[in-house]
Amino acid sequence: MTTSLVATIIGPDRPGLVESVSRVVAAQGGNWLESRMAQMAGQFAGILRVEIAQDSAAALRQALEALGAQGLTVVVVPESNPHTVEAPRPVSLELVGADRAGIVNQISRAMAAHGVNVIELWTQRSSAPMSGEALFTARAKLQVPHDVSLAGLRDELEQIGSDLMVDVSLDESDATGQGSSGA
Repeated sequence: MTTSLVATIIGPDRPGLVESVSRVVAAQGGNWLESRMAQMAGQFAGILRVEIAQDSAAALRQALEALGAQGLTVVVVPESNPHTVEAPRPVSLELVGADRAGIVNQISRAMAAHGVNVIELWTQRSSAPMSGEALFTARAKLQVPHDVSLAGLRDELEQIGSDLMVDVSLDESDATGQGSSGA
């Protein structure tokens, strides 16, 4: 019988970091199922899900946590499987506008009030092409409960976007993350 563990890894970025994590997983007999990893401002952050025989899970957890000796902060927890009758709808969000404090807070507050789950969030601040002003861009993959009106959520987010002077778009997605004509 197998189980899945989820590990978060944070620390100074360096060449070979992912290899050292994958070496530990392989040495313990784990199967690397999925991950999201990135480098930002010289720091590495990753989250990964590993499948392993139940009787080997404790040893894998200890081996991953031992990476702390290499300057990494590692947290390993068992996978949690929320029991839902019907999977929420996948929806994508895109936001672009002049950067200002509070954009993520106001948008995420509205989504949380509707029970929307943020699965992935990517944000970036850059210079606008013509003016050079600070431009904030966000993309997110969301899960929206079926009892939430997508049109109503879209209207609410667009109103917040109007108040913040940013463009917000919300589109229903299929399982591959590609947008559809959704409404």
